[in-house]
Amino acid sequence: MGSSSQAAPAFVRLAAHPLRWRLLTALAAGDLRVRELTALVDAPQNAVSYHLRLLREGGLVTASRSSFDGRDSYYRLALDRCAQALADTGAVLHPALRPAPPPPAGPRRWPRVSVLFACTGNSARSPIAEALLRHHTAGGVTVASAGSRPRPSVHPQAVRMLREEYGIDIAGRRPRHLDTLRDHRFDYVITLCDKVREVCPEFGGDPQRVHWSIGDPAAGPAGRAEHAAFARAGAVIDARVRHLLPVIAQTSEAHHDGT
Repeated sequence: MGSSSQAAPAFVRLAAHPLRWRLLTALAAGDLRVRELTALVDAPQNAVSYHLRLLREGGLVTASRSSFDGRDSYYRLALDRCAQALADTGAVLHPALRPAPPPPAGPRRWPRVSVLFACTGNSARSPIAEALLRHHTAGGVTVASAGSRPRPSVHPQAVRMLREEYGIDIAGRRPRHLDTLRDHRFDYVITLCDKVREVCPEFGGDPQRVHWSIGDPAAGPAGRAEHAAFARAGAVIDARVRHLLPVIAQTSEAHHDGT
């Protein structure tokens, strides 16, 4: 246990500020721009920008330029960094508060949750996310993907990356248009592309809309650099899908309890 004169851990000093905590809470739901955060937390934009800078310097928040409008940036919660900071904070207070390793994963029931992933071409990011969520839930969650301007086929590097890195085969999958799913009801509609976020249609069932601002791995040059870009995108999407699992589990339990 630490000394009573020991300074509070960095996470506590950062997150304890009321406005910074509201920003972290807002970003926990998905990636957002400054003007959206300003409206959500009801604070002046200069104050929001200042506290976002502190959160970025502390490693709790990251940012990237919008692929739809380069004047905008999307901010996201660094969930892995936050998890480690929380664990370290607990251990500083008392060793017994350090989280124990999770138990081995076993079969789990995922009742009645439907997720749609969307990007522009439905050839890289959204089919990768669809495949990974289906893989991590062993097919227990209803999951689909589509695009606003679907390409003729799934990108071969997406097929290769999923096969080599995760043992998933999507070779027979074909892109489809978002309009083909307009009659479906979803619990979550997750956009992975800044462009499609602006044009994604409404869906029945009052789904929760979430945005993950992820760059297009196919936007760069072909060859080894492209293969590496798909590997990086796959790792980012896989991390976000894994962070989505406990959220889906809570949704599942709520739906199940309401039956």
